[in-house]
Amino acid sequence: MQHLINDIDEVDFDVTRGGQVEIIGWLYQYYNTEPHDYAVNITGGAVTKNEIPAATQLFTTDWVVRYMVDNSLGKYWLERHPNSDLKSNLDYLLPGEIQTVDSSENLEDMRLIDNAMGSGHILVYAFDVFMKMYAEQGYSSRDAALSIVQNNLYGLEIDKRAYQLAYFALMMKARQYNRRALQPEKVKLNVHVFEDTDTVSPEFLDALSGEYADDIKQIIELFSNARELGSIIKFDKTFNWTKLRENVEDMHTDALDIFGMNQSKKIVLKVLTIGEIMSTKYDVAVTNPPYLNKFDPDMKKYVKKNYADYSGDLFSVFIFNNINLVKIGGYAAYMTPFVWMFIKTYEKLRSYLVANKEISSLIQMEYSAFEEATVPINTFVLKNVPNGSNGTYIKLSAFKGGMNVQRDKVLEAIANPDIDYLYRTNQANFKKIPGSPIAYWVSNQLLHDFLVGIPLKNISPAQRGLTTGNNNLFIHDWWEVLFNHVDVSRSWRKNQTSKKKWFPYNKGGKNHKWFGNRELIVNYYNSGQEIAEFGKINKNSFGFQGKDYYFHSGITWSALTSASNTFRYSPQGSIFDSNKGPMLFSNDDSTIFSLLGFLNSKVTTLITKVLNPTLSLQNGDMDKLPIKKEIFDQNIEHVVRINVLLAQSDWNEYENSWDFKVHPLLLHIADDNLSIWYYSVVLTNLGAKNVPIFRLWGVK
Repeated sequence: MQHLINDIDEVDFDVTRGGQVEIIGWLYQYYNTEPHDYAVNITGGAVTKNEIPAATQLFTTDWVVRYMVDNSLGKYWLERHPNSDLKSNLDYLLPGEIQTVDSSENLEDMRLIDNAMGSGHILVYAFDVFMKMYAEQGYSSRDAALSIVQNNLYGLEIDKRAYQLAYFALMMKARQYNRRALQPEKVKLNVHVFEDTDTVSPEFLDALSGEYADDIKQIIELFSNARELGSIIKFDKTFNWTKLRENVEDMHTDALDIFGMNQSKKIVLKVLTIGEIMSTKYDVAVTNPPYLNKFDPDMKKYVKKNYADYSGDLFSVFIFNNINLVKIGGYAAYMTPFVWMFIKTYEKLRSYLVANKEISSLIQMEYSAFEEATVPINTFVLKNVPNGSNGTYIKLSAFKGGMNVQRDKVLEAIANPDIDYLYRTNQANFKKIPGSPIAYWVSNQLLHDFLVGIPLKNISPAQRGLTTGNNNLFIHDWWEVLFNHVDVSRSWRKNQTSKKKWFPYNKGGKNHKWFGNRELIVNYYNSGQEIAEFGKINKNSFGFQGKDYYFHSGITWSALTSASNTFRYSPQGSIFDSNKGPMLFSNDDSTIFSLLGFLNSKVTTLITKVLNPTLSLQNGDMDKLPIKKEIFDQNIEHVVRINVLLAQSDWNEYENSWDFKVHPLLLHIADDNLSIWYYSVVLTNLGAKNVPIFRLWGVK
């Protein structure tokens, strides 16, 4: 409270200057910080129904709200009123063509919804934009304010506290222009909080009768878990909401009400109001939806049943839902994690949007710009029409420094559309790339390469390997065991056996190109006998994928990447990990070395950032790489072989290599000056390949 009083400028509380809604929202998020951190950091467990509000409530930065509303509601109005002065008041309207639309729609009939409204920030800014529209149409500010909150703005929320803040914020906006706004009989807002119907009494259900009784019971059943499902509740039929409401209102209840009929009636009437709002078509939908994929069993079952193709996360369900919640020609705006643009989990969502809707504009933010979300973010606007024009895209990934820096760069791009991080492209191009990533910055030349190149999976498909079920038990650094128990010369030939227990293991690792990261060993005694026995007893997940490729030479890489990819040659004798150390194989060494040269090139880094710009390079991304015959060249192969030999020599100069002989700095020191330790331990310890032997407790 001391910081609230002393650190925030008094002008930020001035309703005539804006900013007060942001303060409400940030305060609400601040008081949710502890439960939020608890909910999102649950290890391996689902977020429960009561934890969802804390886990998913993230206040939307002001400039993002303005971008979303300006480019949805604002653009919708400008399309229907090309001579409007509103454009001069839309600071975040991105450059792009505005197509004129003939429309006789009355302003009072335009509807905007935020169906995950939180503390109401989006609705409050939309109120301001609507006020400018009403002013253009000659309305007084008093009449406009009441019309906006009663006719134009709609909001839904699962968290009662957030709903109360949103209600309060909108009432204050209306009160700013009309003193009578606080009189209950004067104003009825269209913002609501979801309520479960599991408290509706059996007696109430039994008392339902008439033509619409079954429909009412169906609605009550659909809303039995409404505080968890919220706006993703799906209606399988069209209801006559007016008739349903009349049926409930006409139900007789006695004065004693010993069966709670009045309370049940009140709940059902609220639910019918919310149901009608959810089934109405809107001109614009704008929201920062919940980000959640750790579903409890009830939520998981419901999402899989009703949104199977979009079930990777709640935000992807909202993306699909909201673009279909708006009318043909309407807009849906979002702020979400940007993973939907690239990774395989959301491929069906991308394909659906690219084929059926239009990406009007999109801003991809720098990876860690929005600290509150702990995930990379984008904000974008879809139009409910088939693709017909170029979209506007802004790529901010090069600009670090937080959301204020991102805002400034957006404003620079609006002021100067020729800036090099603003792109105009047609989304039809995305279908030319496997998986349809939203790669708006790709050049025509690279698009052509995808069309003519051979997918890597047709030459050398990426292979998953071993899953031990307990890496701490079965995987170690090679120096943790007696080295004569490690088989470093195992051939890839089938049916070859080894009496040794430990074998080299590829599992990603540090940024080493060409060769290296050969430090790990795995207990694969008797073809993984101990792994299988332990997994069955302890019910751990284990598996021996790609077994035919164990001990084969090939290419391995680090699945977790940073600035560039790191591919390495792996000589025969190693097993490889299922997730963190996948491999490519070929029966032809020339193919392996030629591919290795291509994979370690800047071209591949560029392409993989198109296929998946996150920090995780997956097998599916590798399979899509376009390979051109020009890479299979003897000169390229020769250079790559030299690079591998040089990298191998460099790796072996340090003690973490089991082929280490002597540190390079000691090569030119006279023998009589070498240390006693070097003579007594290193040179005599032939069994451990010239490094000291030691043994850890419990490791044999």
